[in-house]
Amino acid sequence: MPPLLYAQPYNIDAEGFFFRTESEYSLQAQHIRDRFGNYVEEFEIQFIDGEALDGELAGAMGLSQGNVARFFELADDWDEDQKIHFIIAVGEGGYPFDLDSDDPDALDIDIYEIESLLELAREFVDEGLFGDIPDRLQCYLDFEAIARDLGIDYSMTGIAGRRFAFRCG
Repeated sequence: MPPLLYAQPYNIDAEGFFFRTESEYSLQAQHIRDRFGNYVEEFEIQFIDGEALDGELAGAMGLSQGNVARFFELADDWDEDQKIHFIIAVGEGGYPFDLDSDDPDALDIDIYEIESLLELAREFVDEGLFGDIPDRLQCYLDFEAIARDLGIDYSMTGIAGRRFAFRCG
């Protein structure tokens, strides 16, 4: 089911409306008038209900009446990984992004779904990113110090109840 949004008029003398598609928005928006009979032109678009990831997407893209149609397209077309990539790169990393032509997979970021930088440090050692360290020596490693060092390049964020470590390239 598409996300439920609300169009809140900036005009305090008018009432807003709920909608689930761009066509519902367009149809209802053209009929909104304030208590004096004046046509209402500007709305704040609010995410009300839907998948948590779509709510995060709306926040990262700065959902507005100017991009509400594109929001519905992206919420429907992009897979979970593309949404997460966009949310982290644009919402957290500050990357510029053209919603009409850019591909979220092309954004230069590294993302790991992981609970902490300490866990990331252990994963990097296990994967051999610090070279071949024999198992008998790994107990002598200071993983907390490695995690602190990773904190220079990596940050942690939460998206839709999940934790991610990320590094912008």
